[in-house]
Amino acid sequence: MMDSPLLITSLIERAENYFPNKEIISRTQKYMHRLTYKELGGRVRALAHALEELGIQKGDRVGTFAWNHHRHLEAYFAVPSIGAILHTINIRLSAEQLTYIINHAEDKVILVDEELLPAIESIFHQLDTVETIIVMTDEERVPASTLPSVLHYEQFLEDGDTTFVFKKDMEEKEAAELCYTSGTTGKPKGVVYSHRGLVLHAMALSLADTSAVSEEDVSMPVVPMFHANAWGMPHAATWMGAKQVLPGPFPTPEILARLIETEKVTITAGVPTIWLVLLKELDKKTYQLDSLRGILCGGSAAPFGMIKAFEMKHNIPFFHAYGMTETTPLALFSKLKSSQKQLSEMDKLDIKSKQGMAVPGIEIKAINENGDIKRDGREMGELLVRGPWIADSYYKDDRSDDSFRDGWLYTGDVVTIDEEGFVKIVDRTKDLIKSGGEWISSVDLENALMAHEAVYEAAVVSVPHEKWQERPVACVVLKDDYRSIVGQQDLYAFLEAQFVKWWLPDDILFMDALPKTSVGKFLKTALREEVKKQLTKDF
Repeated sequence: MMDSPLLITSLIERAENYFPNKEIISRTQKYMHRLTYKELGGRVRALAHALEELGIQKGDRVGTFAWNHHRHLEAYFAVPSIGAILHTINIRLSAEQLTYIINHAEDKVILVDEELLPAIESIFHQLDTVETIIVMTDEERVPASTLPSVLHYEQFLEDGDTTFVFKKDMEEKEAAELCYTSGTTGKPKGVVYSHRGLVLHAMALSLADTSAVSEEDVSMPVVPMFHANAWGMPHAATWMGAKQVLPGPFPTPEILARLIETEKVTITAGVPTIWLVLLKELDKKTYQLDSLRGILCGGSAAPFGMIKAFEMKHNIPFFHAYGMTETTPLALFSKLKSSQKQLSEMDKLDIKSKQGMAVPGIEIKAINENGDIKRDGREMGELLVRGPWIADSYYKDDRSDDSFRDGWLYTGDVVTIDEEGFVKIVDRTKDLIKSGGEWISSVDLENALMAHEAVYEAAVVSVPHEKWQERPVACVVLKDDYRSIVGQQDLYAFLEAQFVKWWLPDDILFMDALPKTSVGKFLKTALREEVKKQLTKDF
């Protein structure tokens, strides 16, 4: 067999050669941009050449601090094409965390959206290695800035060669990208993605038994491009020649619905909180969303009631997926087997609410104190994952030994695996509630609460208990129309029909909003502190 390296550049080259007239629609602060793959390819080559002329060399880190738009997509391919490493920086991190990851990555250049420039200006004096800031803007001039070296992205591209030839002498196992975890426990941890891992991941995302990205699709990643490569959707869509819709800064539910409607989006992806607010929008206004063949959901468990609403009320197929920054991220995908399509609608929804089976190329198992768990859908254990696009260590971080052992990634997620091989996330190891020696799943309680018609959001956390060690407390945000008519007893009655008595929360607290992480997950560390305050105050 030929020893042909798997390189990121092959993805954009295929799009240029076979789909030169397909469109990328990009929403920025001021405009809706429309450009073809031929035009995108030229801009990618110009950016690669301009970065080389700036002095960026193999192994150098180039950061992006940006929303989902065409300029960010150009950096996805241009930076790795010259042997440099693209570092996608989470725009929602605190100033302290931003300073840490930029210094830890040793970024030399940062490409930043104009509206996000103040965040970089505020910490620039603490950045040890950054030499140049390139501002991505629709304005003709670079904005006024306190920074010493600021370039205008479009003018920077004008100095580049649109016929620049991508490097062919790179090894597929060389680093292409760097992404950091969201840092909910301690400092963020860096994960380095190789060319090989990213290409194989894009191929896995395009398989018929996963999201089946193809040339016929119109792909719109709502998940940010700084969050695990927008789950690989820009890579897969480019390689397959799919039309892409990039929703840009601060995409509201109305903006997302309008983009799906006008651009005939067929596949989109995001975390549960995105789809919860979209459901609220669909309840207020009517949109034509019949082009959608699938919503991909990951990041945290999607509530059963939300899946049911999309599938049965709006006739939009909903697909659960599972992954982490460390898994690039696709590891599990929930799609009905042919033998399951004859089941009742509720049974099918129950399967779809699970995180799914290991995708081709990935191996999984789950273990507890007794070894490998039984695949009976009941016994619980920590999920372990391995495969060709799974990280084997963190970047320059001595915490690697906590997560990577014996050739496996220890995910920290507690799961069950049923007879068909479908994985269900029961909880994070740190969020599982141990009451009187028995385990209670906060995820199961949350999903049950969010299935109630009055509940908008719900999160369950543990509180210390003198007798039982830990007990659950539920934090609930009610929908506006129900705030004056639904109380604790209504929710308790709803839960009592589904759970044994000792699973029921000791308290149900009503809140105006629930704290979330930078990637839209419930921030349970902050929630535990808020619960502690409220319970102490009530006492």
